[in-house]
Amino acid sequence: MTTSTYKVTGMSCEHCVNAATSELSGLEGVSAVTVDLVPGGVSLVTVTSAEAISGDAISAALDEAGGYRIDFA
Repeated sequence: MTTSTYKVTGMSCEHCVNAATSELSGLEGVSAVTVDLVPGGVSLVTVTSAEAISGDAISAALDEAGGYRIDFA
C-alpha cells in the first residue's frame, strides 16, 4: 500500500473536491482519496493505492477533473 500527498492549486469548493476525488478514484489501484480543501489556496490531496502511481497520471486526472494543478514549489 502506498500513500502520497500532493499540493494542488485551483480548487475552490466542494464541487472541486468531488470532481478531483472522482477522477483520482478512477485510476487503477486507488483505494482512497482525501482532500484538505483550502479555497483559492493550496489544497492537500492524499491518494492511497496498491502501488505507486506516476505523477503524470495524477496530473492528468487532476487536469481532467477541472484543470487543477500540482504545485511543485
